[in-house]
Amino acid sequence: MAKLQLAVVTAEGESFSGEVDTVVAPGGLGEFTVLPSHARMISTLVPGVLRFDQGGDSVSLAMTGGFLEVSDNRVTVLADAAEQDDAIDLERAEAALARAQERIASTESEVDLERAMASMRRARVRVNLGRRRRDRGLN
Repeated sequence: MAKLQLAVVTAEGESFSGEVDTVVAPGGLGEFTVLPSHARMISTLVPGVLRFDQGGDSVSLAMTGGFLEVSDNRVTVLADAAEQDDAIDLERAEAALARAQERIASTESEVDLERAMASMRRARVRVNLGRRRRDRGLN
């Protein structure tokens, strides 16, 4: 079976590069799966979990948004930030979520509320992924 060449790139550099079997991404219109021989496409990414299978192992990255392009069995993800589940500091992520929830409760302007909501969505993705890893006993 053909493979996909996946590259996940952030402002800090390449987070992942390698051959994978499938990619499941949090698209702007909902979650979608990319398989080998997928049609060319470009999609926005929203905060969520990017998953890919590599030789029978499933890998999860917490994403804070960005873009994904598919072309000729190459999947390129340009992400605002991407963090592998085993790199998430759960206590720190939970503290960030609590801070965002406090800001939402106390904000007065719509701009501040939008920023706080975006911060909360990013923190919630990290917390959920970190808890899932902890609950599977992988920490």
